[in-house]
Amino acid sequence: MKASDLFVKCLENEGVEYVIGVPGEENLHLLESLRKSEKIKLIVTRHEQAAAFMAATYGRLTGKAGVCLSTLGPGATNLITGVAYAQLGGMPLVAITGQKPIKSSKQGRFQILNIVELMEPVTKSAAQIVDGDRIPKMIREAFRLAQEERPGAVHLELPEDVSMEEQDVPIFEVRQPRRPCPDPEALRVAVEMIEGASAPLLLIGSSANRNRTKEALEAFVRKTGVPFSTTQMGNGVLDAASPLNMGVTALSIGDLPHNAVRYSDLIIAVGHDVIEKPPFFMTVEGPRVIHVNFYSASVDEVYFPQHELVGDIAHSIEAMTEALSPQGHWNFSCFQAIKEEIDQLIEGDADSDIWPMSPQRIVADTRKVMPDDGIVALDNGLYKLYFASRYGPRQPNTLLLDNALATMGAGLPSAMMAKLVYPERKVIAVCGDGGFMMNDQELETAIRLKLDLVVLILNDSAYGMIKWKQKAMEMPDWGLDFANPDFVKFAESFGAAGHRVESASMLEPLLRESLQSGGVHLIDVPIQYDGGRGIAVDEINPETCKIA
Repeated sequence: MKASDLFVKCLENEGVEYVIGVPGEENLHLLESLRKSEKIKLIVTRHEQAAAFMAATYGRLTGKAGVCLSTLGPGATNLITGVAYAQLGGMPLVAITGQKPIKSSKQGRFQILNIVELMEPVTKSAAQIVDGDRIPKMIREAFRLAQEERPGAVHLELPEDVSMEEQDVPIFEVRQPRRPCPDPEALRVAVEMIEGASAPLLLIGSSANRNRTKEALEAFVRKTGVPFSTTQMGNGVLDAASPLNMGVTALSIGDLPHNAVRYSDLIIAVGHDVIEKPPFFMTVEGPRVIHVNFYSASVDEVYFPQHELVGDIAHSIEAMTEALSPQGHWNFSCFQAIKEEIDQLIEGDADSDIWPMSPQRIVADTRKVMPDDGIVALDNGLYKLYFASRYGPRQPNTLLLDNALATMGAGLPSAMMAKLVYPERKVIAVCGDGGFMMNDQELETAIRLKLDLVVLILNDSAYGMIKWKQKAMEMPDWGLDFANPDFVKFAESFGAAGHRVESASMLEPLLRESLQSGGVHLIDVPIQYDGGRGIAVDEINPETCKIA
């Protein structure tokens, strides 16, 4: 069997559905082997970065490693941002790159870079396949490593001459290991700390965004009545409409949910990941923290938990739920006051008719048209903070955002993969004009794949997030403005439907119509951020519950 055929058989053995990328001449033997596969679909993108974003999103939504492909040199370097996006975001991904022949090359150094060394800092592992008989072992190990907790990116380089070798070696069986349960003594101490607290608070982070963890947390909250808050990437693990939801810690300090953090005397940090923007800053005088995660805590100056419960998160939560009893001395009255203040803030400006539109109105209108299982995929910009704190997802992974690498350009590719994984669901990509233009060429890919997709472009002709920071630092407004194309004509040039919102009242009905009519729809929405109003520090009320 040719080594490239063996390679594809190993991918099939891992359950790979898609290989996504931009092939080059060094991949041609692998490409021919993919052509003959009846189980794997090749998706050709217009840029390697978008392929990596799509593969990472596949991993995020399914728990199985997404696979992206590029050639050597510039193709491989184009993958790196998307690979880093998967690695920092905890999304399982296997990146495959080509390379010139390594055993009998006479082509000089043309296009040759040490891609393995370039990939090492942004992956869990990076390696070159030097002999075809190592393919089964290396692919099985790559997928095992990418998918185990904490998930991330793995890179394999397949040289052209290795892919041509003849091999006759067996494929490794795929086995799924069971994760360990928490230590009984650590569990006893955790239960004792929670029952002894006055106002315990759950804080749900990105590593808790797993199906079994959701079910376990729902049972925990239902039995104990303990309120919860979330990080941006933990948002949606529990129903945001719950009366026990204290909101999203969209900033590290100073937004309204931090009143709940400040009032609590014990934070149960479930799935906390230090790579995500810190949801709160620990202090010696502040609340104690229990770390509940698949792995032990990485300690730094803002996170040094007093106790750890290490093991499968769902098992840990289930064990605590069984052992805990609601305590009569728990006092959640302050949390309720905080909840009322948050709800009033969100409802108070959701119907603003100002023009250009406010982000608050855009979030509210988007929430109105999306079913509970609909998916909103965000690019990166100031609007992300508004969606994080105000959208209110009802189910896990229905508000896809990146709070780890926080890169621009991922919104459209992420939405495309969400639609491929869940073709029956409504999907909207929300992009700033800056982020959209970084991977706008993938509109052609979405149309070629016959996706039903709405792309919402929030247009302020500037890098709005940096402008907000610039203004907050009392610097002159300078260096961050640009011009945009006519987005309606731009969409139409690809064969998509283009729309422009001309008043605040237009957006909601236009979104509904676009979601129902099928095909790719691009909607250009002028937006004004008004200095970040609605998420800024001055929204906090320090008198809530008389917190000093």
